[in-house]
Amino acid sequence: MSVLALRLAGPLQSWGASSRFTRRTTESAPTKSAVIGLLAAAQGIDRDDQARLAPLAALRFGVRIDQPGTRIRDFHTAHHGATGKSMPLSERFYLADAAFVAALEGDHTLLTALDAALRAPVYPPFLGRRSCPPAQPLELGLHEGTLEDVLEHVPWQASAWYRRQQRSRPPQTLTVLREAAAHEHGAANTLPDQPLSFAAAHRRHTLRTVVTTTVPLPGAAPAPLPHDPFDALEDENS
Repeated sequence: MSVLALRLAGPLQSWGASSRFTRRTTESAPTKSAVIGLLAAAQGIDRDDQARLAPLAALRFGVRIDQPGTRIRDFHTAHHGATGKSMPLSERFYLADAAFVAALEGDHTLLTALDAALRAPVYPPFLGRRSCPPAQPLELGLHEGTLEDVLEHVPWQASAWYRRQQRSRPPQTLTVLREAAAHEHGAANTLPDQPLSFAAAHRRHTLRTVVTTTVPLPGAAPAPLPHDPFDALEDENS
């Protein structure tokens, strides 16, 4: 079995699973539907192209919380572009200074294509919302093994300042939220983030079974090189 690993880290992230009307919440970790949307955008897949989206949605998904971040609220105002009238006031919630390792298990050929797309995306990736670009490259490579193995052994992706802050009492374990395997039974939660359709006029999701576990703290990854996610666009326009 093959597993694609991603680093999801940035100044702001927002992973809504049950937002309604003027209150746009965020989960404490990336949702499957948002990460599948990110991968689809990297490949340039249209929202209505169900034939190409379905294999991505069928991948088994998990995420490890390497740096939990801080939940913040943005009191949001806006005006209608055509009429100038005020739009309803809304609250939008974000995770600030968080870092996660996301992993997807499935077909090797499909995951190889997705890994290549992350390295040269058709559309720029973002962390849940378009206003949340990643601070570091997303790709952590393609691995052989199970989802559980990869989430246990990929190096700790917390930022350097967070590691220094935790130096006196580093965490002994990291929390993992992973999609239950077919044979698993017992205590689990559900999230409404299994995508059925990304069509703008009729987005649909269903419940996904999620198991919460912990893994021992792995070794830390090397400090990342400086990274601007829009360098590729500037190169194309120069």
